Amino acid sequence: MILESPFAAALNRLLEREDWARQKLAPFAGEAVELRGPPLPALRFTILPGGTLEAGGGEPGLIVTLKPDILLAVMRGEEHLLRSVDVSGNARLASEVMLLVRHLRWDVEEDLSRLVGDAAAHRLAQAGRDFAAWQADAAQRLAQSFADYATEEKRVLVRRRELSALGADVARLRDSLERLAKRIDRLG
Repeated sequence: MILESPFAAALNRLLEREDWARQKLAPFAGEAVELRGPPLPALRFTILPGGTLEAGGGEPGLIVTLKPDILLAVMRGEEHLLRSVDVSGNARLASEVMLLVRHLRWDVEEDLSRLVGDAAAHRLAQAGRDFAAWQADAAQRLAQSFADYATEEKRVLVRRRELSALGADVARLRDSLERLAKRIDRLG
């Protein structure tokens, strides 16, 4: 319940700005939703009659699992967040939640502008996007460097084309051995 309350407050802040979003959730009042985002603990929320959320809840009717790449996708402003979300449970509720995932966005820049002004908010938001892009680029380069090291220098891993060639060679050797075995049987 320690993390559930702040998450519920943040989600309610998003929902309060969008009437249509609360109207989509209101018919499911009383249902519990579990949000899983490893490595964080699972968070449960109960949908209230007004379409907002309350921390805690009973057995979930819907489980929403966030894949690790969702934060990066959000920071980049990607439109295809659905690839980073898995749902299971109540199909009608899942449909509405996925609609919210597709269309409900936190306007970080708008919230920041209330604190520091429009120009500073724009620069801070851009710095956040640049930082996320830099992190993604660094992770991609690190992964590529590791793959090159493991395949070229240490030869711990094999490239796909080399593995395919080895498989073809093994198949030819097997066929040759079978032909040789048949010849030996005929002589035998």
